[in-house]
Amino acid sequence: MNQKVIALGFFDGVHLGHGALLRRVTERARETGASPAVVTFDRAPKSLVTGKPVSLLNSPEDRRDLIRRFYGIEDVVMLPFDQKMMTMPWQDFINVVLVKDQHAAHLVAGHDFHFGYKNQGTPELLQRSCAQLGLGCDIIPEVTLDGITVSSTHIRQLVTEGNMEEAARFLGHPHTLTGTVRHGHSIGHARLFPTANLIVPHNVLVPSHGVYATRACLADGRTFAAVTNVGTRPTIDDGNQLTIEGFILDFHGDLYGQKIQMEFYKYLREERKFPSFEALTAEVMHNADQTRDYFAQNP
Repeated sequence: MNQKVIALGFFDGVHLGHGALLRRVTERARETGASPAVVTFDRAPKSLVTGKPVSLLNSPEDRRDLIRRFYGIEDVVMLPFDQKMMTMPWQDFINVVLVKDQHAAHLVAGHDFHFGYKNQGTPELLQRSCAQLGLGCDIIPEVTLDGITVSSTHIRQLVTEGNMEEAARFLGHPHTLTGTVRHGHSIGHARLFPTANLIVPHNVLVPSHGVYATRACLADGRTFAAVTNVGTRPTIDDGNQLTIEGFILDFHGDLYGQKIQMEFYKYLREERKFPSFEALTAEVMHNADQTRDYFAQNP
């Protein structure tokens, strides 16, 4: 039976505060010879408790990828947060889910971690139960940056405002959005650069409307600078359908049907309607130069 050191939490954004937990897990795993792991949920618990959708920074797929990529923890367990989980007594969550099912030897949680029916499980109860069961337990205090608590709520606000550089400081990495490429109008492909029109995962927060310097990470591991428009493309569509359209610089090929991970680095300008397609083309070319300059200065 493989014993685990387990980080507990929802990890939306996988920010610097979460990073403190994840680094502790890997440290404890090295010390004890156990395996590092994360136990999280497939959806925001608040969405089931309140019956209202919650806009999140990441899809479950992106949360798993960010944990693996930046913290090296491969074992990420996504438990279904359903009616059974919501009404489970906090003692059963520890004894059955974590110890019996996941083989926990050591638990790591944040100072504000609550669990079990009506959030009755607290960090203090977690520590007490671990002591009784002979398990290790670390409770990580809040992490601050410039006097501000690092939290998913604060970062969501930054992303909503389009402040990607500040969001990246609190995340510890660029804000990431993964989507499947769908067919668009092929205008960018025909006139400018290959375009990737992304389908946004359900309940994932969309950045503020505007144009961004981004990096497109393809499924085969290659990355390309991109100019990404978030909004309704008023010059082309004059409608209200939200699109996330990336103009992939220096790329040749067809991306339809592929999954692309788009990393957002810098807000370049607001989305606006141009008097002609030629004026839009000139501005996108200027944005491409801005994006290349940004990555040249920030390799």
